[in-house]
Amino acid sequence: MKILDTARKLEARLSRTFNDAAQGVAKRIVQGGAQTLAPAWALEPLEIVHAIIDSVEDEVQPAGRGSHVFPFNRIRVSVAAPSRHARARLEAVIEATPTLTDRIIDRLRVAGCDPSGVTVKVTYLSQPDVGSTQAFHVDFGRQPAGGVGEPMPVPRPCIELTVLAGTAETSAHSFTLARIDLGRCAEVRDSHHRLIRTNHVAFADSAGGVNDSVSRRHAHIVYSESSGEYRVYDDRSAHGTCVVRNSSTMTVPSASRGIRLQGGDQIVLGEARLGVTITRERG
Repeated sequence: MKILDTARKLEARLSRTFNDAAQGVAKRIVQGGAQTLAPAWALEPLEIVHAIIDSVEDEVQPAGRGSHVFPFNRIRVSVAAPSRHARARLEAVIEATPTLTDRIIDRLRVAGCDPSGVTVKVTYLSQPDVGSTQAFHVDFGRQPAGGVGEPMPVPRPCIELTVLAGTAETSAHSFTLARIDLGRCAEVRDSHHRLIRTNHVAFADSAGGVNDSVSRRHAHIVYSESSGEYRVYDDRSAHGTCVVRNSSTMTVPSASRGIRLQGGDQIVLGEARLGVTITRERG
């Protein structure tokens, strides 16, 4: 058993080398002797599978005295498959033995979690969101024990972000996305000029002043289907992220559960500010 556990942990460490590639990284391809950047869903299916598993493991929480827990029992994976050919390649890897579900359950066990009751559902998207460079998206939820079926889906509220301090490419934004990235520059690339992130709210890189306090990968907002709320998270920014509510300032610690957003809040990114308005559909 010790040998098996060691082998599993080694596989887990090796697979993380694919993480940067599939989290929005574009691949270089050759066309007519010139290099161009392909969209993220042009990545190899195995790279995408490993990155999905890594994103699941990132949700594992310490439970004290060296133990860990996975707080969700429902995992929904949406994978970009813009053509039949792309979908066939993805299905061949995701549904082959060991399946994606098998790999996720195994990774959770290696991480010291009890994966009992965890379900995984995969959806293939032929038409990803306009402008999206993500190869996949993972949504986590928790179904109450003994519940009958899944609850009726609730329309996702619209979150409006208005630039109050700083200079952005667009001063007002409206989203119903599951994840919204905030930072400086619309596109963030690594030292090899590979695309690693697209900011939905992008502060200008050459504006100076307030904008210089915004990191390229500063923060992100996530909508939780299970709780029906938006939360803001700091992405280890240089100058920090805060939420101002009713004249009180709350700091968003890095690698935390984030802070729930309410209408009327202000998100502070370094010295830049965004006003928050959340509109829900009336039943």
